[in-house]
Amino acid sequence: MSSVVINLPESVNMKAFDFTLYIVSKMYEDGMITAGQGAEIAGISKRTFLEVMGKYGVSVFGGSLDDLATDITNA
Repeated sequence: MSSVVINLPESVNMKAFDFTLYIVSKMYEDGMITAGQGAEIAGISKRTFLEVMGKYGVSVFGGSLDDLATDITNA
């Protein structure tokens, strides 16, 4: 695993763990990583990772509302 060092100004009041989750949640949302990879990067269980995604406004259910409506119609 590679490392990235980011120096935030003190005016950004965010702990390293919260910053990691913030970045990883965006990567997960954009489909760059899986939930398992996100959990591994953050150092938490996959279940906890998926539960925390709601805090960052990330849906753990893939697809859009249109896709969901289509699936319901097709069922």
